[in-house]
Amino acid sequence: MLAAGALVRPPFIFFDLETTGLSGGAGTHAFLVGCGWFDDEGGFVTRQYVMTRYADERPLLGTVAGELARAGALVSFNGKSFDAPVLETRYLFHRLEWAGARLPHLDVLHPARAFWGDRSCSLGALEQQQLGARRAGDVPGCEIPARYFQFVRSGDARPLAAVLEHNRLDLLSLAGLAARLLRLVRAGAAASSDSREALALGRVYARAGLEARAYEAYECAVRTATASSGAIASDALRALACLSRRAKRYADAAEYWQQVLGLRGCPPSIAREASEALAIHHEHRVRDLAEAKRFALQSLENGMHTAWAEAGRHRLARIEKKIDRRLATGD
Repeated sequence: MLAAGALVRPPFIFFDLETTGLSGGAGTHAFLVGCGWFDDEGGFVTRQYVMTRYADERPLLGTVAGELARAGALVSFNGKSFDAPVLETRYLFHRLEWAGARLPHLDVLHPARAFWGDRSCSLGALEQQQLGARRAGDVPGCEIPARYFQFVRSGDARPLAAVLEHNRLDLLSLAGLAARLLRLVRAGAAASSDSREALALGRVYARAGLEARAYEAYECAVRTATASSGAIASDALRALACLSRRAKRYADAAEYWQQVLGLRGCPPSIAREASEALAIHHEHRVRDLAEAKRFALQSLENGMHTAWAEAGRHRLARIEKKIDRRLATGD
């Protein structure tokens, strides 16, 4: 799965925990481990493991390890930061092997931020925005530990019913978001709904070495960018310029840098990079020293850190010497 930024192959096991605390740490137990996967008919199967007594934690972990052992990759939401470390800690406590250590792990939160980061990236917000799903009567996450403690004290499992449903819906939403990301990557820029998605697709393709698809996605990001998404357009144009330069299409790269400078609200760092690139292009390739000087001056005007400013002043001085020499020789 390219969106993961690494080679991730099925079968995918989606997993989500409900825990006795929301901050993790050595004293936090995973009292509910939900697992999900797609079967051969395309249906989504969920299986949930509940720790009914603290003494049952070791056999629960052993059963979950068997479930994960058949996975080609794990898929979670914020699992790299929370779910996986909680499970690993509990496995280490019981001196059991943590199967997740040897498996690729796609944390959907990270590509979700890249594709939809201008919106809230909580699972609840994403399932509404991207999947059109709305929960009715869902138990708030902050209430879940208390419901488990109530069950342990009383033996009454009714407070856990809503927790099990919450966990099941989390797994469904996780699978839906992963499927949407996979569909976008497969379908390409034409399937993107806005410039942010197109830009994110371009970066995915570029990392994978799929340069033709990256060009297409970045161009789509530029075309679909609005006045309020100028930063996205500048990022896409910068990426196009860098791709063109690596392909030794220097004239194309210069054209993209020119477009960067024409953008309203272009971030100063990218404008400085564009001016610098154009100064180099006109000095060494076009050999238009007047234009090279203009862009060198412009790069200094955009502001630089000390090292960058020193390099810019050195470039300007070199260009001016070349101009003086040309005037002296009449070339």
